[in-house]
Amino acid sequence: MNRLLHKLILLFLAATLLPLGAVLWMSTLLLEHSLSYVATDDLDRLSRSLEVISREFYRQARENLREEAASGRLEAERLDAGDSANWPGPLRQFWESGDAERFVLSEPDGDRLNYLVRRDEGIRLYSRDLNGVRMAELTDQYRQARARVEQLRGRDIRRGFAYTLALLSALIWLLSLAGVVYMANRISRPIEGLTAGLHQLAAGSFETRLRSVRRDEVGRAIEAFNHTAEHLQQSRDRLVYLAQVASWQALARKMAHELKNSLTPIRLTVEEIAARRSEDDRPFFEQAARVVVDEVESLERRVRAFSEFAAEPPARPSALDLNALLEERVQFLRGSHPEVVYRVRPGGDIPPAWADVDQVKGILTNLLQNAAEAAAGGTVLGLTGTRRGNVLVEIHDSGPGLSAEARASLFEPSISFKEKGMGLGLSISRKNALLAGGDLLSIDGQLGGAGFRLLLPSAPSPTGDLNNAPEKDPHRG
Repeated sequence: MNRLLHKLILLFLAATLLPLGAVLWMSTLLLEHSLSYVATDDLDRLSRSLEVISREFYRQARENLREEAASGRLEAERLDAGDSANWPGPLRQFWESGDAERFVLSEPDGDRLNYLVRRDEGIRLYSRDLNGVRMAELTDQYRQARARVEQLRGRDIRRGFAYTLALLSALIWLLSLAGVVYMANRISRPIEGLTAGLHQLAAGSFETRLRSVRRDEVGRAIEAFNHTAEHLQQSRDRLVYLAQVASWQALARKMAHELKNSLTPIRLTVEEIAARRSEDDRPFFEQAARVVVDEVESLERRVRAFSEFAAEPPARPSALDLNALLEERVQFLRGSHPEVVYRVRPGGDIPPAWADVDQVKGILTNLLQNAAEAAAGGTVLGLTGTRRGNVLVEIHDSGPGLSAEARASLFEPSISFKEKGMGLGLSISRKNALLAGGDLLSIDGQLGGAGFRLLLPSAPSPTGDLNNAPEKDPHRG
């Protein structure tokens, strides 16, 4: 599953759809409010239409009332001038004004229209119902509508809405930007660390390792980086060791040649001295010749060992059953060390190794021989298994173990003072393991003593690919 791709897609959707949705939501709210303000124009037009209609209705009502009064179809109420002091306020005001006629709405609702006509003896009052139309209430509503229209027109609605929308959009954009920056930082930070690690690795710092708890593509890239760095570090160490071995081989060839040149005349000279000895000095000469010949033979053994170390025998790799080889080497050495208890724990269903059978036998013999000598009547344990695509054999002993100083120079060629020991066995074994594509390592012993691990490549499958059998932990079971 491409988790990083899915995260980027979700980040893009969140960075685009969420702000868009928020802006649309706020725009809808503002639009609803704006529609309520847009109704101001309708209210203005309605109020003006109401004014026109009201005026026309009032004018028509006046004309009709005047016409009915003039034609005599409507009987008038006669009000005597001598009683003017008791008239209502509108009648009294009309009489005092001196006007010939006046139209007055009834109080308090104005649902009747009164027509006042002046006469010498007083006022004639003609009245007509307005069919339920309350002119006072209509006038009051018109006045309120006009006041509301004027109030709304005093506000700059367009600019207020523009400022509000701009402010809310900026706030939403800033929040979205903060979220995008946060997510981008989470994605880019491990990539920056990976880039820095690659620079360090390119500069030769093969000890560089990166920490990560991610499980997406970036996490797998960091795991691949750490695996590559570890592989490069191991390859560099192997190349350095092989370069050192090549230098030691050149030195060994030179020493072997020089020692051979010196040993041959020594042997011949001693033999000639022994042939010319007198009868009186015969015991002395025999003893001296025997000592010199023994030492020369010892030097010759060391010369042969150096020659073997310097030699590069041709390797003939083939598919090997490490379980069978380990059992065979253990059986081979049981008779030489009857006091040692050998235990073998073969790994189940491990793939065959790809190496030279003689070289592998030599490495196993050397490791088992050293373990038996270190155990001194104790126990030697042999294991097989797989590790990171390689097949392995581990040899553990119950001896005293190795010190830190001994581990530091464990695989370097040296002079051994053990019986029949040349000090080159582990160096030759690791060289052969490296040339086979594997390695020989010192590990912590499971029996309290030393431990060694031989790694060998898996044999190619019939299709040409390496055997991809599941890893078998040799320490389980």
